[in-house]
Amino acid sequence: MLRLPCGVPEGDGPADQAAPHPALRALVGHSPAFVQQVARLPVFARYDASVMILGDTGTGKELCARAIHYLSARADNPWIPVNCAAIPAELLEAELFGHVKGAYTGAHAARPGLVREAEGGTLFLDEIDSLPRAAQGKLLRFLQDKECRAVGADTVQHADVRIIAASNRPLMQLRADGAFRQDLLYRLNVLTLHLPALRERRADIAQLTMHFVRGAAVQWQRPAPTLSGDALQRLISHDWPGNVRELKNVVERAVLMCGGDTLSAADIDLDGTAGDVAACEDSFRMAKARMVEHFERAFIQQLLASNGGNVTRAAQAAKKNRRAFFELMRKYRIEPAPFRDSQ
Repeated sequence: MLRLPCGVPEGDGPADQAAPHPALRALVGHSPAFVQQVARLPVFARYDASVMILGDTGTGKELCARAIHYLSARADNPWIPVNCAAIPAELLEAELFGHVKGAYTGAHAARPGLVREAEGGTLFLDEIDSLPRAAQGKLLRFLQDKECRAVGADTVQHADVRIIAASNRPLMQLRADGAFRQDLLYRLNVLTLHLPALRERRADIAQLTMHFVRGAAVQWQRPAPTLSGDALQRLISHDWPGNVRELKNVVERAVLMCGGDTLSAADIDLDGTAGDVAACEDSFRMAKARMVEHFERAFIQQLLASNGGNVTRAAQAAKKNRRAFFELMRKYRIEPAPFRDSQ
């Protein structure tokens, strides 16, 4: 039986959601920065506008895009994910919009393209920043007119497809550098989701770990081990450059390599180095300091969100004077404006 450390929520879904929609069950966490973004998914699903999802690698951009699709009226139609960076630049236009027979060397048969394959559904374009300029222009025309032309074709074809795009790079900077079209960015950026890095939601690490332990135990048909305190401290103190995806891989490896019924720090292999007791003791103060920082940041964000970005009311709710509350906001570089916009 899997045991959770004291104070860790047992559910897998977002906060205060006893029975989440199946599309949301893979989105695990209760931290305000995460829950605020997840709460937007059902809203985004109601409308057919384009969506831009921004966040570091491994933060769950595709999971959120998939949730939007399966929460929407398009749920019974195709969901087509594509990684733009994985397709050679010279073939990307043909992959997206199709080609006629003989359009180029090796085009021995006509292909409809991913846009046509997603008819009635959703096309998810991950790493949209990898699109070459020619393909950007064609995508812009499709977003404007819902029409596309296959490579080598003489006619345009209509397609009913919703576009959700994602990037782990600063698109505004790429636009300023001329690498990404400004008009395309505006067309894609109708609805925007900003996913926090795992280091910004450390309070979710314990819950995510339990979720991945359970999943690995089911997948590998073995009893789910418990999680020791030193193992949890090792996980919390890590910076997680690969975010949730990295955590999932580490936990799955630990479950497979665990020789007993409890995951210890020695089972947690980070960057090829398994933990030991001494290392965990050394990192305890660091982990504690980070958890305090996370609590303060999350607490401030939650108060600002519940008070519509009004700093005075948020400070009163925290029972702190406005100056002290503002100093905490400045310490963690928290601006009130986004919380006003979210109301």
